[in-house]
Amino acid sequence: MHCLKHFILWLSVPVEETKPQEISAYVEYLWRRGLSPKTINSCLDSIRGFYHYLREEENIPLPNPVRSLHAVRLSRPLPRCLRDGDVAKLFATIASHRDRAMFLLMLRCGLRVEEVANLTVSALDVRRRKLFVHNGKGQKDRVVYLSNDASTALVEYLRVRGRAHTTKVFLVGKGTYTGQAISVRGIQKRMEYYAKKSGVTVSCHHLRHTMATQLLNADADLVTIQDLLGHSKIKTTQRYCKVSNLKVQRDYHKAMEVIMHKSYFT
Repeated sequence: MHCLKHFILWLSVPVEETKPQEISAYVEYLWRRGLSPKTINSCLDSIRGFYHYLREEENIPLPNPVRSLHAVRLSRPLPRCLRDGDVAKLFATIASHRDRAMFLLMLRCGLRVEEVANLTVSALDVRRRKLFVHNGKGQKDRVVYLSNDASTALVEYLRVRGRAHTTKVFLVGKGTYTGQAISVRGIQKRMEYYAKKSGVTVSCHHLRHTMATQLLNADADLVTIQDLLGHSKIKTTQRYCKVSNLKVQRDYHKAMEVIMHKSYFT
C-alpha cells in the first residue's frame, strides 16, 4: 500500500491512463532518489499487482503498464571461496565425526546444505566411493564422487552413528531430538559455531564454492564441474572463472611462452 500510494501521488496522469512510458519515468525517479535495485523491483511488483487486481478482480479492462523490461537487473556477487589456510584452520576445530563428514561432503563433493540434510543411507555407495543426490535443486538427480578424506570421514561417522528409525544419514547427537535427522538449520548452526571457534568467516555454501574453485584451478573442465555441482546452465559455473585467478595466470604464462618462442623479438 505504501508503494502504491507513493506511485499514485507521483503520477501526473490518472491511474487508468498510465502507460509504460510513465513506468519508465518512475523507475528513473526512484533511481535518482538512490533506491536500490531490489527496492525498485519490489515497487514495480506492487504496481503490477495493482493493475492485475483491477483487471482480474474488478473487471476493469486496463492494460498493465508494467512490463518485464522495466525490472532493474540485480547484480550477482561473485562466489566466495576459502583460502587453503582457512580451510585447514576451520577443519582443525572439528572433532565430531558427524560434523567432519557433513562439511567434507560440502567441500569435496559440492553438496548443498539441503542435500546433506536429505542424504539417505541408501544413496551411499562407499565401496565405489560415490553417492547419489536425489531431488537436488530443481528436482534434479546427480552422482558425485568421494575423495579419500571425505570417504574416510563418512565411514568413521557411520561406525559410531548407531541404529536409527530414520533413513537419513546425519542425526542429532544429543538433546530432546537425539536420533532424529538433523535439520538444515541444525547444520547451519554447527557451521556458525565452528566459524566463531576458528575465527574463519565461512558458511556452508562457501565450502561448495571452494570446491568448485579448487577444481577449476586444478584444470578440471567446466562441464565436469557443472555436472558435479548440478548446475542447469554452464553460465552459472562460468562465474567461478572470475575468481579462479590461478588458472588464468597459468593459462596466460603457458600461452605467452608459445608466443614468445615464435616471436622475432629477443
